[in-house]
Amino acid sequence: MIAMPHLARNTMKLMTTLLLASAAVGFSAQPNGAQANPLGLAQNGGGGLEVESDNGIEWRRNEQVLIARGNAVATRGTSRVDADELQALYRDRDGNSEIYRIIAIGNVKLSSDTDVAEGDKAVYDIDDAVVVLTGDNLKYSTPTETLTARDSLEYWETERVAIARGDAVAVAEDRTLRGDVLTARFDAAEGGANELSRIDGQGNVNIRTATEFVVGDQGVYDAKTGIVTLTGSVKITRGENQLNGDRAVVDLNTGVSRLTADGNGGGKTRVRGLLVPQKDENNSPADAGAGN
Repeated sequence: MIAMPHLARNTMKLMTTLLLASAAVGFSAQPNGAQANPLGLAQNGGGGLEVESDNGIEWRRNEQVLIARGNAVATRGTSRVDADELQALYRDRDGNSEIYRIIAIGNVKLSSDTDVAEGDKAVYDIDDAVVVLTGDNLKYSTPTETLTARDSLEYWETERVAIARGDAVAVAEDRTLRGDVLTARFDAAEGGANELSRIDGQGNVNIRTATEFVVGDQGVYDAKTGIVTLTGSVKITRGENQLNGDRAVVDLNTGVSRLTADGNGGGKTRVRGLLVPQKDENNSPADAGAGN
């Protein structure tokens, strides 16, 4: 084991990188030549994984792990990981040592030029190109959307898919979508940034706008069209008015909602609604009686 000495008050900058290639170890964090970075930003630069920390780095040869402690920071291209502790697990392959998993523990923040993910612990599996965050106050943010969860946040790099599990909440502009599980799918925007395409919700799904509150068992939000489709015990509430059915299509841009009983309007069940007339505060009961 190699233990680097603690440098009091000074941040140890290890420009030789966690890969320790210049130290004749020959680590590679790019299996099969693929660029793999946390937060799904493989296109944002290759090269080594540069690390700095306050309390040094341990190299445990028998356990095949490198550990950086104390305000540890790892950067590669424009991707960055901050944590109290960083661990890099490696294996032998074709005579070289290859990093296959990175674990960040404590005050974790994964960031790029555009996206940020936060949690207490992050495990980045390089083989599957997926990062899983757990802990309190889980949050994944793009310039226009925020995704939070109670249990875990996953990001699948190759597919550009983020999954929030447990009381998941997605916020985009003045729209809030909730569900037990939310799956956000992104397209590649200019410069490699993520652009929201759609969100699939499972379990206790609801969406809130400035004028409506819609609930259902599951739903799909199309970010391109602004249309939300919910199915299963659907309720649409606007003010004191409420409509109940099996399927609702809500256009968030126009405010037009369409509710059907079984998906096509021809089922045995019927759409039900409670419509409350608006009160005219200028007319009192006495005034109404005087006109009769």
